[in-house]
Parts: sequence; structure tokens; C-alpha cells
Amino acid sequence: MAFAERFVAQALLVLMAALLQLCHAAVYKVGDAAGWTTIGNIDYKQWAATKTFQVGDIILFEYNAQFHNVMRVTHPMYKACNVSAPLATYTTGNDSINITTTGHHYFFCGVPGHCQAGQKVDINVLRTSETAPTPAPSGLIPPSVPLVGVPAPSPSNAISLKPLKWSFSKLGLAMAAFAVFVSGFIKKF
Repeated sequence: MAFAERFVAQALLVLMAALLQLCHAAVYKVGDAAGWTTIGNIDYKQWAATKTFQVGDIILFEYNAQFHNVMRVTHPMYKACNVSAPLATYTTGNDSINITTTGHHYFFCGVPGHCQAGQKVDINVLRTSETAPTPAPSGLIPPSVPLVGVPAPSPSNAISLKPLKWSFSKLGLAMAAFAVFVSGFIKKF
């Protein structure tokens, strides 16, 4: 029965780790209210520059699937708007892409002319240490002067899941109690 107890404990540990990751995730709708479109001259480069993306965030592309799509591409393909061999193509009109790694993630619309018209975005996910403000050397910069080069918190339309943290904590506690109950139940058999 030790195998069953170990399996339950490991399963709960994996589930709690996944929930912890979810607590820190945000959902970013590309283009905010305008969405993924060529209408309205949306500056997706500027849109992305105002965000602080992290591993675990979800990038949401909402668009009219009759007129647009989303292609994930390499940097050279992004620069050239080359649609010949995308890493992935999304066509639902409501595509959620989970960011699982740091670095640049390049996307554009593969409909002819759309990328060239600016329907492309570079999602740059920095390592956690790169986004954390570093303390100023004491006495050199007064506290009222903002540090240059340190990204400010993004007042974006991202949906933060952090308010759910307390709920997930309760869920984790409930799962731990359940694990204790199950392990006691298994020992009886």
C-alpha cells in the first residue's frame, strides 16, 4: 500500500505546483479592446512594450477568423514577414497561447499583406531577475527619482489571477487534508 500513498502524495504535489503557477499568471488580450486586427492602425509593438510578460502568462488573440489568423514564427521569419514555414498556426479567432519559456515569442497574421501592415507582435518574456527592480546605491539617487531602465508595473488590461491566491491556498489545504484522509483510509486495507 506504500505505493498508493506515494502516488497520491505525488499527484497532490504536482497539482499544488500547477495551482501555484496559476496564481501568478496573467491573461493578456493582444491589442486590448481592439484585438488582433488591421483596422485602426494598432501599434502592437507599443502594446507589447507596455506589458511585463512572465512565464505562465496566457496570450489571447481575439479576431475574426474569416479575415485573420495567428502564426508563431522565428525571428528571421518575423522580420521578413515570411509565412512559408510557421512554428504553429492558430485559426479559431479566440486563441489562447500559454507562455512556457523566457525570451522572445514572435507572432503575426499570415494573411497576405497583414504582417507588412503591422499585424505582428513580439512577446518578450524576461527572466524574473531581469524584471525585478534593483535597489539603488544608497545616497546616489533620491527615492523620488524613478530608476531608468526598470520596467514599471503595467497598468494593462491583463486579468490577474493573484486575487484567487487565497482561494487556491484554501484548496491546497483541503487537498492536504484529503491526502491525509486517503492515506489513513488506504492503511486500513
